[in-house]
Amino acid sequence: MVESIYMKTADVQALPAPPSLTGSLMAGFNATANHIDLVLIPVVLDIFLWFGPHLRVTKLVDRFLTIAESQSEALGPESLSLLETGRQFWTSLTERLNLFSSLRSFPVGVPSLMGSSQPLGTPVGSPAFINTESLGAVVLTWLLITLLGLGIGTLYFSIVSQAATSGEVSWRSALSSWPWEVPQVLLLALFWTGVVLLVSIPASCLFSTVVLGGLPFGDLTLLLYAGMVLWVLLPLFFSPLGIFLFKRKMWDSVKDSIRVTRLTLIKTIFLLVIVLLIDEGFTILWQVPEDASWLALVGILGHAFIATGLLAACFVYYRDASRWSQRLIQQAVLSSRA
Repeated sequence: MVESIYMKTADVQALPAPPSLTGSLMAGFNATANHIDLVLIPVVLDIFLWFGPHLRVTKLVDRFLTIAESQSEALGPESLSLLETGRQFWTSLTERLNLFSSLRSFPVGVPSLMGSSQPLGTPVGSPAFINTESLGAVVLTWLLITLLGLGIGTLYFSIVSQAATSGEVSWRSALSSWPWEVPQVLLLALFWTGVVLLVSIPASCLFSTVVLGGLPFGDLTLLLYAGMVLWVLLPLFFSPLGIFLFKRKMWDSVKDSIRVTRLTLIKTIFLLVIVLLIDEGFTILWQVPEDASWLALVGILGHAFIATGLLAACFVYYRDASRWSQRLIQQAVLSSRA
């Protein structure tokens, strides 16, 4: 009896080791190096966005701007000057926009270098440009492309999860679990969208008030808004991973993510900062070659490897952090009973 009490007390006092950031990063890149076929999906996506057709909305935007200009001729030269500035801004913004880049969906999606750089040229000439002039067609096409991206991203996350946590990749297993995982991912994407909208509506009202009121806090308000969105989404960062790691339903995965993030807040913030610095730093390097250079292919391969390694590292970290938090909670319960 005394011996069992002593063992119980020792278990309570022996705190588990927290998850290791360095160990998670090493394990993630080792898993990617041992299963180099993991980079196949992001490489194929980038090659499609580079050489494939570009779905553009330049004519649609130009039509709307022309209508706005025709209706504002009576407002004076100042209004026309503002419209001209707006035309230059929207023209430069939509010149590189390719609706197919929506295949890089969130919060589950395939990492893409070309999705962010939006290339206009290739080593074999300009790609085919397809212009869509109907607003309804643009919205419907964007929605279908985003849904397709979520489906492909689900398969990608599934195989990376396998390689990171079990050291093996089974495409058959990933395909068999895909029909269950896709609806959970779609629900999670809708949940993330709802959260962002809930934060954006009051923040956008505040930002509009500051701008229209002529107050000199526009940039500060925008920075605060971005910080608020990131802070709200931070506890949800691991919510996609629980669907693949532990086969949790969407809402259970969200709750697990909030719990693990709360218990490992400082270390999780460090992980996110490290992941962002590595990803953004190498992305700048990969984007050095011009669109029409074959050297951009090196950037595609390098970006696919780094992004996959970072995702695998996040899976490893979340697995260890989840186990650690569960052990911590169990010990807290035992400690309260002792």
